[in-house]
Amino acid sequence: MAFLNKTTMFSRFQSNIEKTENQFAFARRSMHIEPGAREKALLKEDPALKWFKSHKKSVWRLKRIGDVLTIVVVAGCCYEIYVKAVMREEDRKQARATSEGA
Repeated sequence: MAFLNKTTMFSRFQSNIEKTENQFAFARRSMHIEPGAREKALLKEDPALKWFKSHKKSVWRLKRIGDVLTIVVVAGCCYEIYVKAVMREEDRKQARATSEGA
């Protein structure tokens, strides 16, 4: 008997989901209107503003240079940390050798 209640609950829930999806789809379709003349004029490319637009190739190069510099800096930091750890270990070994030898 309990499994019947579950199936009816899920079917109700499913039908509610379908109703809300249909409502959202209908609302989106009904809101679409064609842009007017003013909107089209504003969206049209302006040759006077072309000078201020960034060029894709130069932006791509600048981005690539930034990525390379980031990798170089991170690698340098990792190397410095490694060198300090190795030097500290060597100093400990020397300190042990001098304390044991004395």
